[in-house]
Amino acid sequence: MISRQWRGLARAERADDYVAHLRHETFPQLARIRGFVDAAILRRPVERGVEFLIVTRWRSLDAIRQFAGAAAEVAVVPDEVQRMMLDYDRRVAHYEEVYRAEVPSG
Repeated sequence: MISRQWRGLARAERADDYVAHLRHETFPQLARIRGFVDAAILRRPVERGVEFLIVTRWRSLDAIRQFAGAAAEVAVVPDEVQRMMLDYDRRVAHYEEVYRAEVPSG
């Protein structure tokens, strides 16, 4: 399993627009890619705006390349999203998941 992580600093007044973009455009696109597992949107207010950490999980780097292209470390930031941001990572970080603690049900 590979975790793909990207950070962006959104304009405070555009933060909800960014969440909507992810939920209604980006994540449905990812869901159609074989090897995509799931995604999370993490956010926190900071002095200049709203910081987001987007974490997606994938079964392989090949699956990530179906979304990001051959240079999988380059961030995919559409023009529309760039206008919502004050700053953002131009490159993403990929981490191999080596352990995941699961809460037992019951």
